[in-house]
Amino acid sequence: MLARVLSQRRVLQLQRLARNGKLTLLCLFLTVIVLRGNLGAGRFGTPEKDLDDIRDTISYFRKRHEPRRVLEEASAKGGERGSGVSVDNGDNNYAEFDIRKILKDEDDGVPEFTRDLSKPYTLGPTITNWDEQRGEWLKNNLDYPNFLGPNKPRVLLVTGSSPKPCENPVGDHYLLKSIKNKIDYCRVHGIEIFYNMALLDAEMSGFWAKLPLIRKLLLSHPEVEFLWWMDSDAMFTDMAFELPWERYKDRNFVMHGWDEMVYDDKNWIGLNTGSFLLRNCQWSLDILDTWAPMGPKGKTREDAGALLTRELKDRPVFEADDQSAMVYILGSQKEKWGDKVYLESKYYLHGYWGILVDKYEEMMDNYHPGYGDHRWPLVTHFVGCKPCGKFGDYPVERCLKQMDRAFNFGDNQILQMYGFTHRSLASRRVKRTRNETSNPLEDMSDHLGLLHPSYKAIKVPST
Repeated sequence: MLARVLSQRRVLQLQRLARNGKLTLLCLFLTVIVLRGNLGAGRFGTPEKDLDDIRDTISYFRKRHEPRRVLEEASAKGGERGSGVSVDNGDNNYAEFDIRKILKDEDDGVPEFTRDLSKPYTLGPTITNWDEQRGEWLKNNLDYPNFLGPNKPRVLLVTGSSPKPCENPVGDHYLLKSIKNKIDYCRVHGIEIFYNMALLDAEMSGFWAKLPLIRKLLLSHPEVEFLWWMDSDAMFTDMAFELPWERYKDRNFVMHGWDEMVYDDKNWIGLNTGSFLLRNCQWSLDILDTWAPMGPKGKTREDAGALLTRELKDRPVFEADDQSAMVYILGSQKEKWGDKVYLESKYYLHGYWGILVDKYEEMMDNYHPGYGDHRWPLVTHFVGCKPCGKFGDYPVERCLKQMDRAFNFGDNQILQMYGFTHRSLASRRVKRTRNETSNPLEDMSDHLGLLHPSYKAIKVPST
């Protein structure tokens, strides 16, 4: 009996010795790995760090025997970081990723909007008393004045782009530059800004997409006195120029154009709708209702295009566009609309880039911001360049180079507030224009007189 007990004890001792030996060998093996890693990297970790390394190593060896669980955990983590759906395409290269994989809209078989095609297109229910409705709202909401000062209306600048990425790799970069430019101008002049990426009405695509948006914004923002539409391919190039609001106190619609070309010649380029002002009033809703029926894509737009080509001077043959339609409306119904429309030609509410961009250096040598006209244009509009599309009307290299120059020309006026400027109009790099001081507020008037000593548009930010 005693011999049997002793034999069992020896067996237990041998088993413990074997287990301890295995553990000792494992620790020795892991220690060698950690030492080699630290020596190879030129560092030596703390005990806590070494312990973490050991744990990671053990975890690694365990997971090597559980590949299925490792894959499941990686997939789950990817789903947690995303939208809740586990996705693993195995590709981390953004440049080679096919964006079309995530641009597929769900189709539930139900049309986005339905209307009676036998009736003329409308932007929405007819409204006849908007001035009364808006007046009552303003009276009951005094915290939202429609004028910010005696001659300073509350303005909402509206621009936008397609909900899809541009059709070329650089297009979105230039859209970013364009919206940055507009934000800068609006911040300087106390203007609110709305950037739209939603097509509110599938029938009103292309030129016409702005009309449903403008109507919706007028009705949703009764506190806004003027809505300022600006195309995405237009940039502010005079950050100092304040619009002559007093000039428009009796007008509802302000566009860049010429009375003779519109009312007498009925020339299709007699005005431009890439940048315009529209007052928030019943009159504006009425002219939008008159403007919109030519816009629905398909036969309606094609037939309207044929009418516009027939009635307007020098217009090529193509589908109806919003600019030609407005020329036609004003030219044929001057008595109804003309007295509330102001065609502005004294400054560049819209300025064609082809006659402006090459003169920037001459402007900088001879003039200063604040004029808004040929001496220093308020807006440079890149009509025909189409940086977001596949094809434009002008060579791509020329358009992109000139857009960079226009952006830098406007951006310099902002950077100079902070003591910098672009090295040239063709360069992204900047240089200092003044040294830092320990009393920056002492010469604040000089800093804010970046454009001209009489410049008053930029205010000192409140602290």
